Amino acid sequence: MKDMTFGTLLAVFEEIFGRGLFWVMVAVAGIVTLGYLFVLIRDRSVSWKKFLLAQLSMPVGAVAAVWFVMAMTHSHLSDMGGPVDIIVLMGVAAAGAVGMAILVYTAEALIGSGRTKGEHD
Repeated sequence: MKDMTFGTLLAVFEEIFGRGLFWVMVAVAGIVTLGYLFVLIRDRSVSWKKFLLAQLSMPVGAVAAVWFVMAMTHSHLSDMGGPVDIIVLMGVAAAGAVGMAILVYTAEALIGSGRTKGEHD
């Protein structure tokens, strides 16, 4: 692979996860992102209680993302070959942590606390 283009990355991700699962994951990420933006616009401020709960969920998201990628690639931690593998693994963990935090914050804001008008945390 000489050139790393957007098309090449799409092909690699489709190969790793399968075409259907990859596009379902993209769609779910898009829906969660739109929900998060909706919550931020609707509430016009960040709820620090929801934000704390979201931060506490980040380690779970990091571990889940690493586990999911390892399962999809049929890999183990013992298969890591060098610094690049560690950097990629850390990137996967960071993406999983941030994704979980956004998901938890959005879910809590949409269905969790039953926010009433005039309530500020």
